[in-house]
Amino acid sequence: MNLLIVSGSQRTQSQSAKVASYLAQITTEFSQSSHIELCTHELPFWDGEAESKLDKGSPWPMISQKVKRADALILITPEWGGMASPLLKNFLLMCDNQDTAHKPALLVSVVSGISGAYPIAELRMNALKNNKLVALPDHLIIRNVEEVLNGKPEANGNQVANSATRESALEGRIQYSLHMLYQYAEALSGIRARHSAQPYPKQQEYIYGM
Repeated sequence: MNLLIVSGSQRTQSQSAKVASYLAQITTEFSQSSHIELCTHELPFWDGEAESKLDKGSPWPMISQKVKRADALILITPEWGGMASPLLKNFLLMCDNQDTAHKPALLVSVVSGISGAYPIAELRMNALKNNKLVALPDHLIIRNVEEVLNGKPEANGNQVANSATRESALEGRIQYSLHMLYQYAEALSGIRARHSAQPYPKQQEYIYGM
């Protein structure tokens, strides 16, 4: 099983990329994992035409091959003004549903404070309609992200204990989410195989969601 992690921050050395790196390091059930940091690639702004993805020098052919080979995806977005990042939404618009349909996706929101729910709601509502990715019922919100997934806490006394407890609870939730993502990846691989070998009559008439 092949896992693709996509971090959607528009800043280099971002907390989203930090979280992506952490997830890639602790994944044990997937045989392979890779990470695409969108801000390091000059993706064209999708204008609704297939040709716009293939402009000279576009990295999309390379990225689309990684998407095609993936059995599951993790989509990580920072919360900016209560929204998911434009880079991640542009990426999802560019995805071909032939490469993404019926693949599970774990949604992850990264925020410096205590919010983070709005990007998850946005992605669930309008980012998965036509690419037909299947969002897991569970998601992750990494709150106060600068303070977690950094290694050992640097504070002292009760603050260390509280931080360690919070970190342990978060790590447990992450491990559970990765395990469930793998379970969905295995289950949905059979559906994709059957859709390919025995397509529904006039299946191509229903390639877009409602």
